[in-house]
Amino acid sequence: MKAQFDILKKSRQLTLKAIDGLTLEQLHIIPDGFKNNIAWNVAHLVVTQQLLHYKLSGLDCLVPDELIEEHKKGTFPTRIFAKEEFEEVTDLFAGLPDTLEEDFNEGIFETFNTYPTSVGVELDSIEKAVAFNNYHEGIHLGVILALKKFV
Repeated sequence: MKAQFDILKKSRQLTLKAIDGLTLEQLHIIPDGFKNNIAWNVAHLVVTQQLLHYKLSGLDCLVPDELIEEHKKGTFPTRIFAKEEFEEVTDLFAGLPDTLEEDFNEGIFETFNTYPTSVGVELDSIEKAVAFNNYHEGIHLGVILALKKFV
């Protein structure tokens, strides 16, 4: 599992590097042909990781419910983050992978509720959920890089 956690951390570092230097305005631009923006994608990754790992394990998520409701699967950008709010999101984005690894190593993921993903992968363990989340993060890093070309 160490490799999976390392992949998650590296992916998050690459994402943060990709958005470094963008203005708050640029983070919220939705270019023609896109349904969302960079800020939404970053928050969506925070939320999805929490839902796939903590909620499906019957545990409380470590992020605010409002963030979850606004950025879970099937949502679209509905508001603009203030500078301080987006800094909180990026702090969560950067720090939660370490918390996940610590929690996994402490053995808190004792149960897991099977979840069929929209791409046909059935998640039935925390280990599969971590691996699938890495796949999901890679997709959204690609989207963020594409969005960046237009902002």
